Amino acid sequence: MKQIRGNKRLEIQSTGLIRRGIAIRLIKAQFQSGDLKLEGLLQVPDNAGACPAVVVCHPHPLYGGSMDNNVVNALCDALVNKSIAAFKFNFRGVGGSQGAFSAGTGEQEDVKAAISFLVSHDGVDPARLGLAGYSAGAAWGLAAAYQDKRIKALAAISPPLSIFDFNFLQGSRQPRLMISGSRDEHVQAQDLLAFCRDLAEPRECTIIEGADHSWWGYETAAAETVTNFFSKVL
Repeated sequence: MKQIRGNKRLEIQSTGLIRRGIAIRLIKAQFQSGDLKLEGLLQVPDNAGACPAVVVCHPHPLYGGSMDNNVVNALCDALVNKSIAAFKFNFRGVGGSQGAFSAGTGEQEDVKAAISFLVSHDGVDPARLGLAGYSAGAAWGLAAAYQDKRIKALAAISPPLSIFDFNFLQGSRQPRLMISGSRDEHVQAQDLLAFCRDLAEPRECTIIEGADHSWWGYETAAAETVTNFFSKVL
């Protein structure tokens, strides 16, 4: 067990593995969000020098969303395979994270706390950080990060435009990627394309043919698209 008081972080377990020839450190971590202690898992390519990193935000907890979601896991694996560290975490009230659902307000504070945790970690280049969110995680994650100068790029997977207001992205100048499936029930492909066209550059928009909001069977396609984006911009 390793405790570091200065940045309020507690690493409770660190292990290593080899995946596709890449050595990876898996760090089960606890970190503070206000008075709450949240849990997360940081995957760091165990190579020389600091690497870029991405915070990954899971979908809505009231509908079963957690950091063990299929899309979140696929994205984290794809990032690490491209030598980009990935930090996924559970929002307040999910899994081993303290607290209770806060209708998005507290969840945005959790995102900011996750960014602060990641910035302070050895092996991560604080000048090359990105953030990705899936579904409601995109709404809360991008809202918390679009004005954060520590975050250099943003990716939204299946942003539910019919449920959440994403117009705040009009004020963002970070590179942004919006990705959804052609069969997504919460964001029509034509609506996402139109929304992206109205955003200032730099921005990208990708529609994956056949995928719906859950991405079952299409996780790899989503993960590779998002990972390639971060590989270019971080």
